[in-house]
Amino acid sequence: MIKKLLPCLLLTLSLPLQAEWVLNNKQSHLSFISIKQGHLAETHGFTALSGHIDDNGQATLIIDLDSVATEIPLRDERMRDMLFETEEYGSDASFTTQIDAKKLAALGTGESEQTDVQGQLNLHGQTKPMNASLLVTRVNETTLQVFTQEPININAADFNLIEGVDALREIVLLDQISLAVPVTFVLIFNQATQGKGDDN
Repeated sequence: MIKKLLPCLLLTLSLPLQAEWVLNNKQSHLSFISIKQGHLAETHGFTALSGHIDDNGQATLIIDLDSVATEIPLRDERMRDMLFETEEYGSDASFTTQIDAKKLAALGTGESEQTDVQGQLNLHGQTKPMNASLLVTRVNETTLQVFTQEPININAADFNLIEGVDALREIVLLDQISLAVPVTFVLIFNQATQGKGDDN
């Protein structure tokens, strides 16, 4: 009996551990670029991110819009109130997508997998399909890194944000603020079973 069970035990131990991966906020970063007057670009970000990847490869990223960080407090306030309108629509934006769970589990330490995904972006009361080209790397046994291989372009018109963009433009006396916003991120996930979850 022991001889029969031993190969099965060894096979089980050799399989990658299936567990939920939880986003580490301190080690993750999401940024977006605003372009004004046609050529002046500024990089901004959000300081509060959360999310997870479950056993089936369902991935969710949640952005706290109230945590917008532009290095100018008054501009942060105006973006929260006039652009994102978080009091009316809530402070959370979310992106959900599906990652191949088998390929994810098969990644060895230091190995990467390029994947093109289509997900759903929920922002400002609107939900739209969104494509992303991602690179997933298994940093070690308990850490995954997911980052954008190219910017994800978000158009303000798709999320009823044009009025907010115009309001911001008028209050700072600008002729133009681009409606297209490139977004990039580097996300670190830790295996929940290892006690390294969302580190805020």
